[in-house]
Amino acid sequence: MQQRTLGTQGLAVSAVGYGSMGTAVGYGPTDDAESIAAIRHAHELGVTMFDTAEMYGWGEGERLLGRAVAPFRDEVVIATKFGLTREFGTDSRPEHIRSVVEASLRNLGVDCIDVLYQHRVDPAVPIEDVVGMMAEFVRAGTVKYLGLSEAPPEIIRTAHAVHPISVLQTEYSIFAPDAAPLFPLLEEVGIGFVAYSPLARGFLTGAAAPAGDYGPADFRRHMPWWAADNYDANTAIAARLSEIADAKGITLPELALAWTLAAHDHVVPIPGSRNAGRVASNIAAADVALTADDLAHIAAIAPAGGHGGRGTPSPWL
Repeated sequence: MQQRTLGTQGLAVSAVGYGSMGTAVGYGPTDDAESIAAIRHAHELGVTMFDTAEMYGWGEGERLLGRAVAPFRDEVVIATKFGLTREFGTDSRPEHIRSVVEASLRNLGVDCIDVLYQHRVDPAVPIEDVVGMMAEFVRAGTVKYLGLSEAPPEIIRTAHAVHPISVLQTEYSIFAPDAAPLFPLLEEVGIGFVAYSPLARGFLTGAAAPAGDYGPADFRRHMPWWAADNYDANTAIAARLSEIADAKGITLPELALAWTLAAHDHVVPIPGSRNAGRVASNIAAADVALTADDLAHIAAIAPAGGHGGRGTPSPWL
């Protein structure tokens, strides 16, 4: 597995990571044994970055990931996040951050979190106070590196001035290219980029189904890409992308992940799957090289991403 460096503080991880939200919430019924097997297979194939969050089942996701990586904990990077409420509001008050981080350490069964993210910017709390609290954990040795998620340029610059930020995490895929305008800033200040949902929440797996086919708790029932006005157009985009993948002898997910990796050498996608076979296919994307013609063809097929938008406001646009 190739390695990529995120930021300038020494954080080095596998070129493809693992996002574990689906092991606890959002994408239909879960099976802990299946998820643990998938996570361990990812490690066997060279993945060293595993991403979770308090919000993923409100502790369930962290506990599952902690159990899964326990046999090789010292060989991997564990990232988690704070800052959302159960009502999907924000809460980054310093005292709340402290309680969440203490709970995350217990849930994960570790004495140090490798990467700690603010999950979403909290407009009620100055970012200087947030990063100041996060930096206390670094000084105490319970956190190694700091990250932000879905943050605009002014927040990134201010946060980075308080304490070095190693990584920004934002949704990024062929269907959701919104984060590309942030890359020059990240390169300028020396911050890496982790791309969550690089397979467009499953639309770029080749197995997307109409919204009504998903269960009532599945996020995709309510996402614009699956809306009746957009679904057919997005299915057509996926089909044309599959033609490119077929011509190269790879899968659609491999093509989509290779596109993400080609964006910049400081970009690390974190696809998630509860299936060990699909995990292996995702990881194979690290060995796929796309040509300039391939990238131009993809851009022509999806010049503005997927129809309907990603459903999350991009505060930098």
